[in-house]
Amino acid sequence: MSQALSKVPDQVATPVQPEQAGRFKLGDDLRIERHEAKYIVPYSLMPEIRKYIQPHVVNDKHGIGEIPKYLVRTIQLDNRNLSLHYAKEVESLNRFKLRIRTYGTDGKAPYFVEIKRKLGAVIVKSRSVLKSDVYSPELFLNPKAHIPFSSEKEHMNYLDFIRLTQEIGGQPVLMIQYERESYMGRLEDYARVTFDTQVSYQMTPSYDFGYVNNRRFRRIDTQTGLRSEYAGCVMELKSKMGIPRWMMDFVRAFSLVRVGFCKYSAALRMESFSAGFEYTEGSENSSPDSKW
Repeated sequence: MSQALSKVPDQVATPVQPEQAGRFKLGDDLRIERHEAKYIVPYSLMPEIRKYIQPHVVNDKHGIGEIPKYLVRTIQLDNRNLSLHYAKEVESLNRFKLRIRTYGTDGKAPYFVEIKRKLGAVIVKSRSVLKSDVYSPELFLNPKAHIPFSSEKEHMNYLDFIRLTQEIGGQPVLMIQYERESYMGRLEDYARVTFDTQVSYQMTPSYDFGYVNNRRFRRIDTQTGLRSEYAGCVMELKSKMGIPRWMMDFVRAFSLVRVGFCKYSAALRMESFSAGFEYTEGSENSSPDSKW
């Protein structure tokens, strides 16, 4: 499941002009093709990594505080057979996820309707944006209403989401919630370093984000959930197809090992424990007599 960064990628990012730094906006990625790599990082290592990357990054403008953070909530869709989950588990070469994402818990942030495709080694994400006063479960249960999208591209992305949902018999399965610490590349057109902590989930049958309020979330970022020898944060490096040299350098400097980690599939795996399924100690790094 994991692999070391063993060679320098063929494509290296070309910096943009300094006056363009930090101009990437939340809505700029209606469709973006990118490189994405994930690493499980011990909490004790996070301060050192922050210090190392500081010359190359600026705080994400959407983050709050000196350490820029915000809360992410995502409803994951799948069918009754969990086809999208199992496509990940068997490492299908071409696969996709259907999800609806928002930020915070007050219901004031926009809602992002996303199709995240993995085509070989490339991530292709398309999204449409729904304003908070427009979002409603009816837009997915009975998608006939006119929606005032800001562009025809957003409208087509939404229709594509509805098409795929109906084709697979998709419905809400669970919500993922986590706190994201986010940094943007100082000179690159698009480069991000994120640290996801407090990663948790709960099952939900509803498109209503308020359905899960005041209910218990279960943690994913445990040794068992992460399939790791230690609990830690999920660090992601994202860039357009050219990978910044400083990203490659700091992965090597900290001897980081890339992993194939999916929050959605990890949540389903954790949920299966409560249903009585058993896993081997070697595959899950869990004790054989665990009764969680």
